[in-house]
Amino acid sequence: MSADGARSLSIRGPAGPLEALLEETAGETPRLIAVICHPHPLYGGTLHNKVVHTLARGLRAGGAACLRFNFRGVGASAGTHDGGTGETADALAAVGWLRERWPDAGLILAGFSFGAAIAIRAADAARPRWLICVAPAVDRVDAAGPEPVPEAWLIIQGEADDVVNPEAVARWAARHAPQARLRALPGAGHFFHGKLHLVLDCLREEWPVALAS
Repeated sequence: MSADGARSLSIRGPAGPLEALLEETAGETPRLIAVICHPHPLYGGTLHNKVVHTLARGLRAGGAACLRFNFRGVGASAGTHDGGTGETADALAAVGWLRERWPDAGLILAGFSFGAAIAIRAADAARPRWLICVAPAVDRVDAAGPEPVPEAWLIIQGEADDVVNPEAVARWAARHAPQARLRALPGAGHFFHGKLHLVLDCLREEWPVALAS
């Protein structure tokens, strides 16, 4: 058990075991399940990233069982960094593990930065009901819009981001995700220092009606 009450586990990945944390309500069958992808492994990104943790916190508040995991080569996860292709397969393995456990639950697929781009890439096969992308690194990782389009799609972008260009995200969204809800947060940098509450506010305000039923 981690310090925040999440249960540590290892799930089967395409390159070997993937280290993961699962947050659920004991004795309950969730209506929603969420997989959350962390930022770039080569720049310190792990499942313990504070934005990833904030996403899990917000989705747990909505009743979802949340799985955070380390991409290959991070922490106790086997393998080595694969530039996005292998990491997409890792995300799909995490989705498959949760769906096997709770096959009737609706899927939320989320990610931050590199992880958001991976979530977009994985959405084609995963077909989430809600896709959540925080500061998606679409200018660094090849990520076209998923087909079919998710029932609901939220993009959260800090206007003061000095890592992922906000204008590049807006251009990408206009081309690949015109149906997505793009929330630009004034004064928020890439890591949302002092602004994480705004991310939680976005989740609460944008929670789709489709997931509430």
